[in-house]
Amino acid sequence: MDLRIFTEPQQGASYDDLLAVARATEDLGFDAFFRSDHYLSMGGDGLPGPTDAWTTLAGLARETSRIRLGTLVTSATFRHPGVLAIQVAQVDQMSGGRVELGLGAGWFAQEHAAYGIPFPDKRFGPLTEQLEVVTGLWGTPVGERFSYAGEHYTLTDSPALPKPVQQSPLDPSRAGVPVIVGGLGPKRTPALAARFASEFNLSFPPLDQVGEKLETVREACRAIGRDPRSITMSAALVLAAGRDDAEVDRRAAAIGRDPKELREVGIAGTPTAIVDRLGSLAELGLSRVYLQVLDLHDLDHLELVASEVMPQVR
Repeated sequence: MDLRIFTEPQQGASYDDLLAVARATEDLGFDAFFRSDHYLSMGGDGLPGPTDAWTTLAGLARETSRIRLGTLVTSATFRHPGVLAIQVAQVDQMSGGRVELGLGAGWFAQEHAAYGIPFPDKRFGPLTEQLEVVTGLWGTPVGERFSYAGEHYTLTDSPALPKPVQQSPLDPSRAGVPVIVGGLGPKRTPALAARFASEFNLSFPPLDQVGEKLETVREACRAIGRDPRSITMSAALVLAAGRDDAEVDRRAAAIGRDPKELREVGIAGTPTAIVDRLGSLAELGLSRVYLQVLDLHDLDHLELVASEVMPQVR
Protein backbone atom coordinates (compact mmCIF):
# COMPACT_ATOMS: atom_id res chain seq x y z
CA MET A 1 0.00 0.00 0.00
CA ASP A 2 1.41 3.38 -1.04
CA LEU A 3 0.77 6.11 1.51
CA ARG A 4 0.65 9.68 0.25
CA ILE A 5 0.20 12.94 2.15
CA PHE A 6 -2.64 15.14 0.92
CA THR A 7 -3.10 18.74 2.08
CA GLU A 8 -5.83 21.38 1.81
CA PRO A 9 -3.91 24.69 1.81
CA GLN A 10 -6.98 26.82 1.06
CA GLN A 11 -7.97 26.28 4.70
CA GLY A 12 -5.01 28.43 5.75
CA ALA A 13 -1.38 27.75 4.85
CA SER A 14 1.61 29.65 3.54
CA TYR A 15 4.14 28.27 1.10
CA ASP A 16 6.55 27.81 4.01
CA ASP A 17 3.93 25.71 5.83
CA LEU A 18 3.58 23.48 2.79
CA LEU A 19 7.33 23.24 2.33
CA ALA A 20 7.71 21.99 5.92
CA VAL A 21 5.10 19.29 5.33
CA ALA A 22 6.61 18.31 1.97
CA ARG A 23 10.07 17.97 3.49
CA ALA A 24 8.67 15.87 6.34
CA THR A 25 6.82 13.76 3.76
CA GLU A 26 10.09 13.10 1.97
CA ASP A 27 12.25 12.58 5.05
CA LEU A 28 9.78 10.16 6.67
CA GLY A 29 9.50 7.92 3.63
CA PHE A 30 6.03 8.67 2.30
CA ASP A 31 5.47 8.15 -1.40
CA ALA A 32 4.15 11.58 -2.41
CA PHE A 33 2.98 15.04 -1.40
CA PHE A 34 -0.27 16.21 -2.98
CA ARG A 35 -2.37 19.31 -2.52
CA SER A 36 -5.83 20.47 -3.42
CA ASP A 37 -6.35 23.15 -6.07
CA HIS A 38 -8.73 25.66 -4.48
CA TYR A 39 -8.79 29.42 -4.06
CA LEU A 40 -11.31 29.81 -1.24
CA SER A 41 -11.53 28.47 2.30
CA MET A 42 -14.39 26.14 3.12
CA GLY A 43 -15.04 27.53 6.58
CA GLY A 44 -12.74 29.80 8.59
CA ASP A 45 -10.90 32.90 7.42
CA GLY A 46 -8.35 31.02 5.29
CA LEU A 47 -5.50 33.28 6.40
CA PRO A 48 -2.93 33.99 5.06
CA GLY A 49 -4.90 33.35 1.87
CA PRO A 50 -4.80 30.83 -0.97
CA THR A 51 -1.67 29.58 -2.66
CA ASP A 52 -1.76 28.54 -6.30
CA ALA A 53 -1.36 24.81 -6.73
CA TRP A 54 1.03 24.75 -9.66
CA THR A 55 3.10 27.67 -8.38
CA THR A 56 3.47 25.77 -5.10
CA LEU A 57 4.42 22.54 -6.82
CA ALA A 58 7.00 24.34 -8.95
CA GLY A 59 8.69 25.55 -5.79
CA LEU A 60 8.51 22.16 -4.13
CA ALA A 61 9.91 20.54 -7.26
CA ARG A 62 13.18 22.38 -6.62
CA GLU A 63 13.19 21.83 -2.85
CA THR A 64 12.55 18.08 -2.78
CA SER A 65 14.33 15.24 -4.54
CA ARG A 66 12.36 11.99 -4.23
CA ILE A 67 8.65 12.31 -3.54
CA ARG A 68 6.01 12.45 -6.23
CA LEU A 69 4.13 15.78 -6.47
CA GLY A 70 0.63 16.47 -7.72
CA THR A 71 -2.92 17.74 -7.34
CA LEU A 72 -6.14 16.23 -6.06
CA VAL A 73 -7.48 17.74 -8.11
CA THR A 74 -6.90 20.61 -10.50
CA SER A 75 -10.19 22.11 -11.62
CA ALA A 76 -10.72 22.19 -15.38
CA THR A 77 -12.40 25.58 -14.94
CA PHE A 78 -9.23 27.27 -13.66
CA ARG A 79 -6.86 27.08 -16.63
CA HIS A 80 -7.05 26.74 -20.39
CA PRO A 81 -5.81 23.24 -21.26
CA GLY A 82 -3.01 24.63 -23.42
CA VAL A 83 -1.71 26.66 -20.48
CA LEU A 84 -2.18 23.75 -18.08
CA ALA A 85 -0.20 21.41 -20.35
CA ILE A 86 2.70 23.89 -20.39
CA GLN A 87 2.59 24.41 -16.60
CA VAL A 88 2.54 20.72 -15.75
CA ALA A 89 5.25 19.84 -18.28
CA GLN A 90 7.48 22.57 -16.90
CA VAL A 91 7.01 21.49 -13.29
CA ASP A 92 7.72 17.92 -14.39
CA GLN A 93 11.00 19.14 -15.87
CA MET A 94 11.78 21.12 -12.70
CA SER A 95 11.21 18.01 -10.57
CA GLY A 96 13.16 15.62 -12.74
CA GLY A 97 10.02 13.71 -13.71
CA ARG A 98 8.06 13.41 -10.45
CA VAL A 99 4.76 15.12 -11.28
CA GLU A 100 1.24 13.71 -11.54
CA LEU A 101 -1.89 15.55 -12.66
CA GLY A 102 -5.22 15.01 -10.98
CA LEU A 103 -7.86 16.70 -13.13
CA GLY A 104 -11.54 17.18 -12.33
CA ALA A 105 -14.55 19.15 -13.50
CA GLY A 106 -14.63 21.64 -10.62
CA TRP A 107 -17.48 22.02 -8.16
CA PHE A 108 -17.03 24.94 -5.73
CA ALA A 109 -19.11 27.74 -7.22
CA GLN A 110 -18.28 30.27 -4.48
CA GLU A 111 -14.55 30.30 -5.21
CA HIS A 112 -15.26 31.00 -8.88
CA ALA A 113 -17.50 33.91 -7.94
CA ALA A 114 -14.94 35.23 -5.44
CA TYR A 115 -12.18 35.45 -8.06
CA GLY A 116 -14.17 36.09 -11.23
CA ILE A 117 -13.62 32.65 -12.73
CA PRO A 118 -16.42 31.49 -15.05
CA PHE A 119 -18.37 28.53 -13.66
CA PRO A 120 -20.44 26.90 -16.41
CA ASP A 121 -23.51 24.87 -15.54
CA LYS A 122 -22.24 21.92 -17.56
CA ARG A 123 -18.62 21.03 -16.83
CA PHE A 124 -18.19 17.42 -17.87
CA GLY A 125 -17.77 18.33 -21.56
CA PRO A 126 -14.96 20.81 -20.86
CA LEU A 127 -13.27 18.26 -18.60
CA THR A 128 -13.34 15.65 -21.34
CA GLU A 129 -11.88 18.09 -23.86
CA GLN A 130 -9.20 19.19 -21.39
CA LEU A 131 -8.07 15.60 -21.01
CA GLU A 132 -8.00 15.20 -24.79
CA VAL A 133 -6.05 18.43 -25.30
CA VAL A 134 -3.53 18.06 -22.47
CA THR A 135 -2.64 14.47 -23.28
CA GLY A 136 -2.71 15.26 -27.00
CA LEU A 137 -0.23 18.12 -26.61
CA TRP A 138 2.14 16.05 -24.51
CA GLY A 139 1.89 13.04 -26.80
CA THR A 140 2.50 14.86 -30.09
CA PRO A 141 5.99 13.91 -31.34
CA VAL A 142 8.58 16.68 -31.33
CA GLY A 143 8.59 18.40 -34.70
CA GLU A 144 4.94 17.67 -35.38
CA ARG A 145 1.93 19.96 -34.79
CA PHE A 146 -1.22 19.49 -32.75
CA SER A 147 -4.63 20.87 -33.72
CA TYR A 148 -7.93 20.36 -31.98
CA ALA A 149 -11.46 21.53 -32.75
CA GLY A 150 -13.90 20.90 -29.93
CA GLU A 151 -17.04 22.48 -28.63
CA HIS A 152 -15.17 24.28 -25.84
CA TYR A 153 -11.55 24.55 -27.01
CA THR A 154 -9.83 25.09 -30.34
CA LEU A 155 -6.10 24.80 -30.89
CA THR A 156 -4.52 25.43 -34.28
CA ASP A 157 -1.11 24.23 -35.43
CA SER A 158 0.42 24.09 -31.94
CA PRO A 159 4.09 23.07 -31.67
CA ALA A 160 2.94 21.15 -28.55
CA LEU A 161 5.90 22.20 -26.44
CA PRO A 162 7.34 21.81 -23.86
CA LYS A 163 7.33 18.08 -23.21
CA PRO A 164 7.28 16.46 -19.79
CA VAL A 165 10.31 14.45 -18.73
CA GLN A 166 8.16 11.37 -18.17
CA GLN A 167 6.65 9.03 -20.71
CA SER A 168 2.93 8.37 -20.70
CA PRO A 169 2.04 5.32 -18.60
CA LEU A 170 -0.65 4.51 -21.18
CA ASP A 171 1.70 4.82 -24.17
CA PRO A 172 5.40 4.72 -23.24
CA SER A 173 6.35 5.76 -26.79
CA ARG A 174 4.94 9.23 -26.09
CA ALA A 175 5.64 11.91 -23.51
CA GLY A 176 3.16 12.42 -20.70
CA VAL A 177 2.67 12.45 -16.95
CA PRO A 178 0.44 10.12 -14.94
CA VAL A 179 -3.15 11.42 -14.99
CA ILE A 180 -5.53 10.86 -12.09
CA VAL A 181 -9.28 10.91 -12.65
CA GLY A 182 -11.69 10.42 -9.80
CA GLY A 183 -15.21 10.72 -8.52
CA LEU A 184 -18.19 8.76 -7.36
CA GLY A 185 -20.24 8.91 -10.57
CA PRO A 186 -21.53 5.58 -11.90
CA LYS A 187 -20.73 5.81 -15.62
CA ARG A 188 -19.15 8.92 -17.13
CA THR A 189 -16.27 9.28 -14.67
CA PRO A 190 -15.23 5.61 -14.86
CA ALA A 191 -15.33 5.89 -18.66
CA LEU A 192 -13.01 8.92 -18.58
CA ALA A 193 -10.66 7.13 -16.20
CA ALA A 194 -10.51 4.12 -18.50
CA ARG A 195 -9.60 6.35 -21.48
CA PHE A 196 -7.12 8.73 -19.93
CA ALA A 197 -6.02 7.82 -16.41
CA SER A 198 -3.21 5.81 -14.97
CA GLU A 199 -4.99 6.11 -11.61
CA PHE A 200 -8.61 6.24 -10.47
CA ASN A 201 -9.26 8.01 -7.17
CA LEU A 202 -12.22 7.90 -4.81
CA SER A 203 -12.34 11.06 -2.71
CA PHE A 204 -13.82 10.42 0.74
CA PRO A 205 -16.03 7.55 -0.40
CA PRO A 206 -18.51 5.72 1.84
CA LEU A 207 -16.36 2.77 2.80
CA ASP A 208 -19.13 0.27 2.15
CA GLN A 209 -19.24 1.43 -1.50
CA VAL A 210 -15.53 1.21 -2.33
CA GLY A 211 -15.64 -2.26 -3.86
CA GLU A 212 -18.67 -1.41 -5.98
CA LYS A 213 -17.13 1.84 -7.24
CA LEU A 214 -13.87 0.18 -8.21
CA GLU A 215 -15.72 -2.48 -10.16
CA THR A 216 -17.38 0.18 -12.32
CA VAL A 217 -13.91 1.32 -13.39
CA ARG A 218 -12.81 -2.22 -14.14
CA GLU A 219 -15.92 -2.67 -16.27
CA ALA A 220 -15.20 0.59 -18.12
CA CYS A 221 -11.67 -0.61 -18.84
CA ARG A 222 -12.88 -3.93 -20.16
CA ALA A 223 -15.43 -2.15 -22.37
CA ILE A 224 -12.61 -0.44 -24.33
CA GLY A 225 -10.24 -3.39 -24.29
CA ARG A 226 -7.99 -2.09 -21.53
CA ASP A 227 -6.60 -4.43 -18.89
CA PRO A 228 -8.21 -3.32 -15.59
CA ARG A 229 -5.01 -4.25 -13.79
CA SER A 230 -3.23 -1.40 -15.62
CA ILE A 231 -5.04 1.30 -13.60
CA THR A 232 -4.05 2.08 -10.02
CA MET A 233 -6.96 2.27 -7.59
CA SER A 234 -6.74 4.82 -4.79
CA ALA A 235 -8.79 6.72 -2.23
CA ALA A 236 -8.38 9.93 -0.26
CA LEU A 237 -9.44 9.74 3.38
CA VAL A 238 -9.00 12.04 6.36
CA LEU A 239 -6.28 11.10 8.85
CA ALA A 240 -6.49 11.22 12.65
CA ALA A 241 -3.93 8.88 14.20
CA GLY A 242 -2.86 8.59 17.81
CA ARG A 243 -0.86 6.36 20.08
CA ASP A 244 -3.96 5.99 22.22
CA ASP A 245 -7.61 7.02 22.10
CA ALA A 246 -6.94 10.30 23.90
CA GLU A 247 -4.44 11.35 21.26
CA VAL A 248 -6.84 10.40 18.48
CA ASP A 249 -9.57 12.48 20.14
CA ARG A 250 -7.20 15.44 20.48
CA ARG A 251 -6.24 15.35 16.82
CA ALA A 252 -9.85 15.04 15.74
CA ALA A 253 -10.78 18.04 17.89
CA ALA A 254 -7.92 20.06 16.39
CA ILE A 255 -9.50 19.78 12.94
CA GLY A 256 -13.08 20.25 14.15
CA ARG A 257 -14.20 16.67 13.58
CA ASP A 258 -16.00 14.16 15.76
CA PRO A 259 -13.60 11.33 16.63
CA LYS A 260 -16.33 8.69 16.58
CA GLU A 261 -17.35 9.75 13.07
CA LEU A 262 -13.73 9.79 11.86
CA ARG A 263 -13.19 6.26 13.11
CA GLU A 264 -16.13 5.21 10.93
CA VAL A 265 -15.36 7.12 7.73
CA GLY A 266 -11.63 7.87 7.74
CA ILE A 267 -8.18 6.61 8.59
CA ALA A 268 -8.50 7.21 12.30
CA GLY A 269 -7.47 5.43 15.47
CA THR A 270 -4.41 3.82 16.95
CA PRO A 271 -1.73 2.40 14.65
CA THR A 272 -3.21 -1.08 15.03
CA ALA A 273 -6.68 0.15 14.03
CA ILE A 274 -5.27 2.06 11.07
CA VAL A 275 -3.31 -0.95 9.82
CA ASP A 276 -6.52 -2.99 10.01
CA ARG A 277 -8.45 -0.32 8.08
CA LEU A 278 -5.80 -0.13 5.38
CA GLY A 279 -5.76 -3.90 5.14
CA SER A 280 -9.51 -4.02 4.58
CA LEU A 281 -9.21 -1.37 1.86
CA ALA A 282 -6.44 -3.35 0.18
CA GLU A 283 -8.70 -6.39 0.11
CA LEU A 284 -11.26 -4.30 -1.80
CA GLY A 285 -8.67 -3.46 -4.45
CA LEU A 286 -7.03 -0.22 -3.31
CA SER A 287 -3.26 -0.06 -3.56
CA ARG A 288 -2.81 3.62 -2.65
CA VAL A 289 -4.30 5.88 0.01
CA TYR A 290 -4.01 9.65 0.25
CA LEU A 291 -3.95 10.65 3.92
CA GLN A 292 -5.70 14.01 4.20
CA VAL A 293 -3.70 16.00 6.75
CA LEU A 294 -5.60 19.08 7.89
CA ASP A 295 -3.39 20.31 10.76
CA LEU A 296 -0.27 21.22 8.83
CA HIS A 297 1.68 22.21 11.93
CA ASP A 298 1.40 18.79 13.58
CA LEU A 299 4.38 17.09 11.97
CA ASP A 300 4.47 14.54 14.82
CA HIS A 301 1.27 13.19 13.28
CA LEU A 302 3.17 12.23 10.13
CA GLU A 303 6.04 10.79 12.14
CA LEU A 304 3.67 8.50 14.04
CA VAL A 305 2.19 7.09 10.83
CA ALA A 306 5.62 6.71 9.26
CA SER A 307 7.08 4.83 12.21
CA GLU A 308 4.11 2.78 13.44
CA VAL A 309 1.90 2.22 10.38
CA MET A 310 3.95 2.40 7.21
CA PRO A 311 6.30 -0.53 7.98
CA GLN A 312 3.28 -2.80 8.43
CA VAL A 313 1.56 -1.98 5.14
CA ARG A 314 4.48 -1.68 2.73
